Amino acid sequence: MLNRNPPMTEPAISGVFREPFQEQVAFFRQKLGNLVPTERWTDMQKEAHDKGFMVAGAAKADLLSDLAAAVDKAISQGTSLGAFRKDFKSITARHGWDYRGEFNWRTKVIYQTNMATSYAAGRLAQLRDAEFTHWEYIHSNAVAHPRKQHLGWNGLVLSADDPFWNAHYPPNGWGCQCRVRGRNNPDKVGQAPDDEIDPRTGEPVGIDKGWGYMPGNTVSATVTSLAARTVQWKYELAKAYLENLPEGLKDQFSRSMRDLPSTRDAARQFAGRVLDDRNHTEYQSMGLLTSEDVSKIQELKGLDVAGYDFALDPSSVRHIQKKHGDLKSEALRGQRAVTKEDYEKIPELLNSPDEITDSGLSHTTNNPLIEYSKVIGQDKYSLVLEYRKKRKMLVSTTFYIQGGN
Repeated sequence: MLNRNPPMTEPAISGVFREPFQEQVAFFRQKLGNLVPTERWTDMQKEAHDKGFMVAGAAKADLLSDLAAAVDKAISQGTSLGAFRKDFKSITARHGWDYRGEFNWRTKVIYQTNMATSYAAGRLAQLRDAEFTHWEYIHSNAVAHPRKQHLGWNGLVLSADDPFWNAHYPPNGWGCQCRVRGRNNPDKVGQAPDDEIDPRTGEPVGIDKGWGYMPGNTVSATVTSLAARTVQWKYELAKAYLENLPEGLKDQFSRSMRDLPSTRDAARQFAGRVLDDRNHTEYQSMGLLTSEDVSKIQELKGLDVAGYDFALDPSSVRHIQKKHGDLKSEALRGQRAVTKEDYEKIPELLNSPDEITDSGLSHTTNNPLIEYSKVIGQDKYSLVLEYRKKRKMLVSTTFYIQGGN
């Protein structure tokens, strides 16, 4: 079951930013309806980041959509910096985007900034919803080169409405991993330091240029309202809080997500974990259906699947291995054995199928079945999906491949 609360301790970046929680995901996704083209990072200032997504220098809508999908995957599914870098490399190559800055530095800045601000904004919504009377500034011990001022603020307890937080609520600088903890009836309340302005940055001393604001401040109520919609299981975060996006943008975002190398990797890794009897999620989402998918399935089966996502089911992975994993028996059918590497093709198959057909009803559940098929290389890949109304999913039931040797 999903834990709504982020960790209260402050381990390394991988420990905090890779454990998504509802308010964090809700904050980021309410920004996706406003993808902002820019030339430089200063084109979008402070609170504007609460309601819009940008990557400095990214000006084309389809490029922004792909980058937003990669960042969203990292936030909502806890993918690593390494996985994000792989996605970023694929996106920039596909779009021919000549971004500024060295690859490792640029990807770390984008990844860490979005992880940190979404975490902070989600945490702010929680702090306000819980009505803590006081907040405590916590410096992270994981930072290799701590800022002197940030160390000095560690343990500072102030009223939740103290003006200090307007500019100092963390993160308040590039790479900052500080955070805030809620307190009620603290033994000791401190005094805010003098608000001396650094003439080089225009911000209070110790705050980086452009960081003197409270991430999520202008949308806390919206985030709390979104997060109040129950998301009981972790896998449900993959499709939560996207319903308010314009239909065309939602379609673009869904396709962008399936285009990511990390989505292909996730499908392969999920199959591998199931087959090796290792820990795995209850389902592996492959993203929301597009409006085109919804229309086609309505036409074929008379089903309303708006808001549904595609998902891989562990029982189907085991079934596929049993029924379509043997080289000899598949050869007799004019097919080839399915391997875990073949699961990497599923996102491409779902994004641009050659055919979507009515596959009747399930023999075990009597639920409607839909088949997606596509020729990739010399092989024809076919994935049969079962309609699950309660979970709002089309879930894999079987997968087979024709034509290969």
